[in-house]
Amino acid sequence: MTAGAADRRTVEVDGREIPISHPGRVYFPALGATKGDLVDYYVAVTAALLRAAGGRPALLQRFPDGADGPSFFQKRVPAGAPAWLRTAIVSTPNGTSSNALVVADLAHVLWAVNLGCLGLHLWGYHADDPAHVDELRIDLDPQPGTGFDEARVVARHTKALLDELGIATYPKTTGSRGIHVYARLHPRWDAVQVRAGAVALARELERRHPDLVTARWWKEERGRKVFVDFNQNAPHKTVFGAWCARPRSTGQVSTPFAWDELDTIDPDAWTIATVPHRLAEVGDPWAGSEADPQSIDPLLALAAADRAAGLPDAPWPPEYPKAPGEATRVMPSRARKER
Repeated sequence: MTAGAADRRTVEVDGREIPISHPGRVYFPALGATKGDLVDYYVAVTAALLRAAGGRPALLQRFPDGADGPSFFQKRVPAGAPAWLRTAIVSTPNGTSSNALVVADLAHVLWAVNLGCLGLHLWGYHADDPAHVDELRIDLDPQPGTGFDEARVVARHTKALLDELGIATYPKTTGSRGIHVYARLHPRWDAVQVRAGAVALARELERRHPDLVTARWWKEERGRKVFVDFNQNAPHKTVFGAWCARPRSTGQVSTPFAWDELDTIDPDAWTIATVPHRLAEVGDPWAGSEADPQSIDPLLALAAADRAAGLPDAPWPPEYPKAPGEATRVMPSRARKER
């Protein structure tokens, strides 16, 4: 990759001229890649990126000095944003509203990159239908003492269970140590229902593979296992987008892959330097997923069976109000001490 020498660059895309300031600023030091290189990366993967992210509100995480520098989250589009920028009102668990960026086209993505966003954290719905979630997002999160190899095994079990339930899935690397497994959904369910399905899936995986999988929300209970993070499906939660560059010095990308690649992939090899070549050679493994929406009714049936067996709702994150049917939201060690 070559660093741009000019202090300013203009990219013409989607009928607009997007100014890129300091394109030669190094954003990924270990890769030797610049802000201009990141722009070129997103231009190269545009079609695949918009298939996955197009039309969704996005949370901005800004890294003004690149991946190794400090960052901050920004839900609200900042003052002075161009008038053409598409936005949508999003809410937080406490009811605060923000005017968030919508990934309407590549121009919107490059506008965010110019602010120092390396990648985008996406809501699970489209901006034109916020009442209905159209993605089930299963986050396989290796706990201390485990890593990508363990996530790989649990991903295989996750696919097997969802295949058994008749739910087609599409995996991607997280760009770090874990794996995300997605299912595109009919826009029929809200986030509370989709989360209930994710809780049921996590619990069933734990029952079937107790030595490998944990559905325990409290970290002190998880052990050396892979945590199936069901709360990534809670209302207002965002997940790091497919094809987006992670804030790692080496420039890794959260990269979709085909299930038959699971045993051989090296997630660290997929960077902003290599993913465009991969995409050109093998195509988009998620292509067609948007045309094949799935039903979570089988997962909701598992959830109903768990409730009938007396299981309370799994704990919600601490910033959420207590939910109906939720167990006491206290760390087990603290609860024992209080008793």
